[in-house]
Amino acid sequence: MKLICDFPSPKSLPDKYVLPPERRPCNHELQGDLSVALPVIDLQGALGDGRRQVIGEIMEAGKEYGFFQAVNHGVGEDVIQGFREAAAEFFRMPAEAKLKHYSNEHNKHYRVFSGSVTSHTDTNDIRYWRDCLKLRCYPVDKLMDHWPSQPETFRERLAKYAVAVQELAQRLLRLIAEGLGLDSQFFEGDLTGGETMMNVNYYPRCPDPSLTLGIRPHSDRYILTVLSQGDVTGLQVKHKGRWIGVQPMRNAFVVNFGLQLEMVTNGVLTSVEHRVVTNSAKARMSVATLIRPNMGCRIRPAPMMVNGETNHRPKYRDFTGSELIEAYEATAGNREALLALFRIHHTKLL
Repeated sequence: MKLICDFPSPKSLPDKYVLPPERRPCNHELQGDLSVALPVIDLQGALGDGRRQVIGEIMEAGKEYGFFQAVNHGVGEDVIQGFREAAAEFFRMPAEAKLKHYSNEHNKHYRVFSGSVTSHTDTNDIRYWRDCLKLRCYPVDKLMDHWPSQPETFRERLAKYAVAVQELAQRLLRLIAEGLGLDSQFFEGDLTGGETMMNVNYYPRCPDPSLTLGIRPHSDRYILTVLSQGDVTGLQVKHKGRWIGVQPMRNAFVVNFGLQLEMVTNGVLTSVEHRVVTNSAKARMSVATLIRPNMGCRIRPAPMMVNGETNHRPKYRDFTGSELIEAYEATAGNREALLALFRIHHTKLL
């Protein structure tokens, strides 16, 4: 039981992190056209006369990429960098201070783990090159006492960050609702009322990035993910069969549409596969905030997306938040496999 960040600097990649050849990152899979990149959307315009334009840009990004980068989003640089510094300090603490929180039990308020097995059905337990601090971060007043007490600034800075990012996520969801022709408050309540999760991902320098990944290709399960990726590259998004490297932008957030959102919009917006590659020069840390539903709520395509002007039949059946989690674990985050579990197969009329 050890975190990768506490390994003595290895000269070669330990065997249990070496992926089979077919799962390794390959240069020929990368998008060679550097003009293909995630849209960058300036959210400042949504506060005034540019609201319709910003909404249109978000809709286009959601249909084409399932991702975009948000700038001028209203979350202060001091809030972002303040928490990132506290989180980085957490990973710099002595090994024993971190390992007392090590656990593979998913029901804990926060835990540290490492490696993330490649598949829930794998028997050889090949692992990915990532350490992670996973915690429930919102609502703050309910959860704050359960967060790590060290470093000393951690709780205070996380509280400010979690509130600000939650408010940003709700603003984004109101814009998305308007773009879909729904009531602006459609996503408030049960669809986003679960405890918000946070993954602080730490990817130490890797002795051989060609043999492993930081995180396997997957789609996110919930409605929306808001990511601070820092200034080190590593995130890649799949677009038309090739991987696009997401270029870091200082204090920008990468916004990622999840599988829950794809099904609620009846496939109008898409959840896209992404992965993380490692590098040998620098460690990388990202902070992912995942907006979640109440586990018992009923999730279904929005009525406006399956009748009225759209005249489309529902593509997905009703399900609960708990069913979504179970399906995600069973399919190891594979987009097509998960959607197939909820897809309705309509009989064609002859």
